[in-house]
Amino acid sequence: MEIRRPFLVSDESPFVSSRFSPACGKAAGSKSRIIGGQDAQLGDWPWQVYFTVDDSSCGGSLISNEWVLTAAHCITRSISSTSSQFQLGVVQLDNVSNSTKVTRRLSEIICHPEYDSSTSENDICLLKLSAPVDFTPYIQPICLASENSTFHDGLLSWVTGFGNTGKLHNSHRLRQLLEVPIVGNNRCMCYYSETFMIHLLFNANLNPNNYMCAGLKEGGKDSCQGDSGGPLMVQLQNSSQWVQAGVVSFGEGCAVPMKPGVYTRVSQYQSWIIHLCYPRSGGQIWSAVAFHVAL
Repeated sequence: MEIRRPFLVSDESPFVSSRFSPACGKAAGSKSRIIGGQDAQLGDWPWQVYFTVDDSSCGGSLISNEWVLTAAHCITRSISSTSSQFQLGVVQLDNVSNSTKVTRRLSEIICHPEYDSSTSENDICLLKLSAPVDFTPYIQPICLASENSTFHDGLLSWVTGFGNTGKLHNSHRLRQLLEVPIVGNNRCMCYYSETFMIHLLFNANLNPNNYMCAGLKEGGKDSCQGDSGGPLMVQLQNSSQWVQAGVVSFGEGCAVPMKPGVYTRVSQYQSWIIHLCYPRSGGQIWSAVAFHVAL
């Protein structure tokens, strides 16, 4: 698959906050739910987290040395520290000899208080690891897009995860990466007009700006089951720095034409993330979220 360079803002853009730390969003190996993707290499996407809860699995992203961002629908009320396991620094789940792998249990859950399972609005959750992790070339935090960030229709983005690679297949043992264009909200709502109308019946105050979409009109590439909670990412122009724009939330089937993946828009929740995580992490979370980009 041809890897194309996205057209993104420059590192020197005034949209980059002066408080931004260059410590996040750096992947040593990165060159530039997954259907139609390709295998990732060790050191690619070092913020990717894979975790299991009872018999289900989800993805997440490391945003500090002890906080993971994921989707609220991945978390059940009955979850406990002993029923969950987090894996970081891995690209192959069944590689028992992987010396870069770090595992943790769950310490704390903070899902958005207004998460609505009937509409998937506010499908976002913060998970605190049982102990901080040391950053290595294989374990790094990702930057989060800040409030008022804009991601235009057609902008190239990437998704990573260990989810299904086909409708009849189980979760993929190798982490996959997928390149998909952003689909503007107006076009996405047209594709999902019936779905969003049903959602509005459940919640008349539904805010479409809390969502964003990405995928191909013709289908064939998409996040899928098992990728939920993982990151949708964009890259700064002329830079190796990556920014998380979305969290894998839902879709109609996997890789269906005119049904792009729907993601929780991270920029809508920056204040919520900072308010909750910053006091609990000694300020380290700031380097992972104090980022503003208009694309």
